[in-house]
Amino acid sequence: MKQLFVISLLLVSGFAFAQDQQRVQQFNLEKGVAVKGYDPVAYFTQNKAVKGKAQFAVIHLGVKYYFSSNDNKEEFKKNPAKYEPQYGGWCAYAMGETGEKVDFDPETFKILNGKLYLFYNKFFNNTLPKWNKDEANLKTKADVNWKKFYHL
Repeated sequence: MKQLFVISLLLVSGFAFAQDQQRVQQFNLEKGVAVKGYDPVAYFTQNKAVKGKAQFAVIHLGVKYYFSSNDNKEEFKKNPAKYEPQYGGWCAYAMGETGEKVDFDPETFKILNGKLYLFYNKFFNNTLPKWNKDEANLKTKADVNWKKFYHL
């Protein structure tokens, strides 16, 4: 019985490590930090991009997030899945349109059905209006395309 418990614990630990590694490899991280260091909770509570601070960092399943306040940090810890950006923090439009990982602009985002979507917006190419024109189709395609990168 004790051996079975140890084997089960090792299997669970191995799975968790593999999941963490896959997230670190596939998520959009800048110097090891998600959302370019912006506070993912602030998108929901303040409806704007707010730069986080290293002093309020949390590592969730291998991915580091910064928060602008301890309150936001604690809120994130209660329900990380609610606040993490969709598609690993890559541009939602590009994930749906071409299935590619394209960077995003922290100021260009949308909250849809309680989830955070980030968008590319540089060089006169704002992908949020394009997403809005065909949102249902692009979201469906992005959901499928993201599974090619992250499937645990």
